[in-house]
Amino acid sequence: MTSPFPFTAIVGQDDMKLAMILTAIDPGIGGVLVFGDRGTGKSTAVRALAALLPPIEVVEGCPVNSARHADCPDWANVSSDRIVTRPTPVIDLPLGATEDRVVGALDIERALTRGEKAFEPGLLARANRGYLYIDEANLLEDHIVDLLLDVAQSGENVVEREGLSIRHAARFVLVGSGNPEEGELRPQLLDRFGLSVDVKSPTDIDERIEVIRRRDAFERDTDAFMATWAPQDAALRDRIVAARAAIGRVESSDATLRDCAGLCLALGSDGLRGELTLLRTARALAAFEDAGAITRDHLRRVSAMALSHRLRRDPLDEAGSATRVARIVDDVLA
Repeated sequence: MTSPFPFTAIVGQDDMKLAMILTAIDPGIGGVLVFGDRGTGKSTAVRALAALLPPIEVVEGCPVNSARHADCPDWANVSSDRIVTRPTPVIDLPLGATEDRVVGALDIERALTRGEKAFEPGLLARANRGYLYIDEANLLEDHIVDLLLDVAQSGENVVEREGLSIRHAARFVLVGSGNPEEGELRPQLLDRFGLSVDVKSPTDIDERIEVIRRRDAFERDTDAFMATWAPQDAALRDRIVAARAAIGRVESSDATLRDCAGLCLALGSDGLRGELTLLRTARALAAFEDAGAITRDHLRRVSAMALSHRLRRDPLDEAGSATRVARIVDDVLA
């Protein structure tokens, strides 16, 4: 199996990489939506980050990656108490996936004839405590979108057929990517992504050459390339682990809360999810930079990724959503 490309070796795309790092520090932020050109490293970055993260501890044989035997669902019939380590899972959700493949399938005949809960776990079970990656998320079928909305809200997958009910934990970082020219994302699903970033193909020739140089070196001698970048990946892993431990100690003042509310009011974002996401994202950034409290600089740097996809459309404003956010940030946090 080919090793994922090192995360720290990805050239440019700083906003995308930062957004993914922040969701790794605090998965409660709610995932990342990446819109942009094909071939800009979106799927590469997801797999690279997951490979960089520390392995997770799971009960051997548990189909939902539970950390304790008590958390394994009863239908799994897991007898082992042995704890093993696994890489952080990254599960792809194909556009043509059926409902049974996503949520899992119940064997109704076996359940009725033998009285057993026979359940074949789906993609949501495998993604628990990891990443669920949707390429071309804007082309996802509506009924699959509805399923994801329910699970993203509750953190639990429930499958009900013929009076039988199966449930299991399904908490994952949702990462979606797509090309806006091929269709827009449903507003209900768009709002479930904590962060949103736009990526573009590099226009600087030296940057494009560096992309080619590193990818070619990776493909020609993968082991040597991985060894070269291993120290940088290890250093980033240590920073993420330290930030996870420190995030609970990062202070947020009343002034910070007022800034969050003021920004969202000025932008006209619906509901309160914008403020909460902005606060969590700024706190994760502060923890990542070993700061004891959230500052206005932290809010400025994450405001576009936390709020740009929550704006109401303004047909009279031709500026992009990130530009509109930056404009409001300059006014409110002047």
